[in-house]
Amino acid sequence: METVIQKVRDALRANPKRWLLTGAAGFIGSNILETLLSLGQTVRAVDNFSTGKQQNLRDVRNTAGESAWRLCEFIEGDIVDERFCETICTDIEIVCHQAAIGSVPRSIQNAPKSHASNSTGFLHLIDAAAKQNVKRFVFASSSSVYGDSEALPKREPVLGKPLSPYAVTKRENELYAQVYADLFDIQVIGLRYFNVFGPRQDPNGPYAAVIPKWILAFLGKGDLIINGTGETTRDFCFVQNAVQANLLAACVETPHALNTNYNIAVGTQTSLLNLINLIQSAFHAADIPCKPPPILRNPFRPGDVLHSLADITLAQQNLGYQPSHSLQQGLQETVAWFAKAFSEVQASS
Repeated sequence: METVIQKVRDALRANPKRWLLTGAAGFIGSNILETLLSLGQTVRAVDNFSTGKQQNLRDVRNTAGESAWRLCEFIEGDIVDERFCETICTDIEIVCHQAAIGSVPRSIQNAPKSHASNSTGFLHLIDAAAKQNVKRFVFASSSSVYGDSEALPKREPVLGKPLSPYAVTKRENELYAQVYADLFDIQVIGLRYFNVFGPRQDPNGPYAAVIPKWILAFLGKGDLIINGTGETTRDFCFVQNAVQANLLAACVETPHALNTNYNIAVGTQTSLLNLINLIQSAFHAADIPCKPPPILRNPFRPGDVLHSLADITLAQQNLGYQPSHSLQQGLQETVAWFAKAFSEVQASS
């Protein structure tokens, strides 16, 4: 039986759209870009390279091929610039907004910078999209909007008090999107990502996510550091699940599915201590040599939540979302990708 996402992919191939993709050189954005180009879509890709990387775009070009890459118009610029947003929204049918300054700790260290990109930039972009008569505006929200709510699993209507400037900006995005949907003829969908991981995720720097950092630690580069006891739990979501959600959100036509926020995750809860074992198992399954690193411990980080688990029922019912990868499947692909990339870097140095 044909799945909903396969029907969407077939429909896009048969009737290509004009997309604007922000954050296109980032981790999630570059994976979305690769998929859109493989489906024959015309994409105006935007990034300011504050966190995105040229290498991600080169990877997409190499993977997609020159014929598909010709469908991509890349523009470097910053969505904080109101006029820039007006320019890039011209002649666009679907906005897929991924640009942001990510990371809870980064937002605590520099809240004004997070606000400028995540809040001001968002407002400029959705305002320009509405004025340019863009039909659909899909944007990356975050599980951080659940804040101090202790309810598990996380269900879309039940929010808590934000615990970081980053969480505030993502909740602001959702509120602005709803206001614009109410005031203007623009359809909005917010996707609350839960700990997305996968190929092209940056493993370096003080704000790097846990999975790529720990994979490198197993490859002998870097430390395996746990913040807190290790009993902290997360709903880790492979990047291709997030890509699927963006395609579904961009194409769904059911009226009650629009102007809503959705949890995008797998719906499983994994502790950090168990994650270590799963990463090691992924190395063994891929037959990639690794050396289990010693575990170092830091205090629990301010702004973090202790436990996270998503209820994905609403996305399943309204969008047809069905995660294509479990945590274990995603880890195997991610470990293989990082091992290959790491070996190529060593060979060229």
